[in-house]
Amino acid sequence: MSSQNTHPNVTDLKLKRKSRLLEVSFDDGSTHAISCELLRVYSPSAEVHGHGNPVLVTHKKNVNIDAITPVGNYAVKIVFDDGHDTGLFSWKVLYDLATNQVELWQNYLARIRAAKASREPMIDMAVKYHN
Repeated sequence: MSSQNTHPNVTDLKLKRKSRLLEVSFDDGSTHAISCELLRVYSPSAEVHGHGNPVLVTHKKNVNIDAITPVGNYAVKIVFDDGHDTGLFSWKVLYDLATNQVELWQNYLARIRAAKASREPMIDMAVKYHN
């Protein structure tokens, strides 16, 4: 029995650390590259979603993924290198992010501009004064 609300299942995940991309393949034959930054700022965690009031996540331009752990056969837990690890990315969430990323990215950039915030990483004082 088929439903209109079904979504493809993930068949493969490939982390491309140098380019900070997660390549996601689905059983409908499609493959999408999603930036680590987009995944981080749209993390499905309560911390980001603010219990219905989405929090603007900033300074994540260079964020990367440290680990990806399967959760059953329906989701993955992504551990980001900034320590964020509370978002469970279901296949539906990954598919929605993959297929709507252009619009999501534009919305994110508009929110950053409106808040006069920045995507740039915070300056690490140890690095700044190293020379």
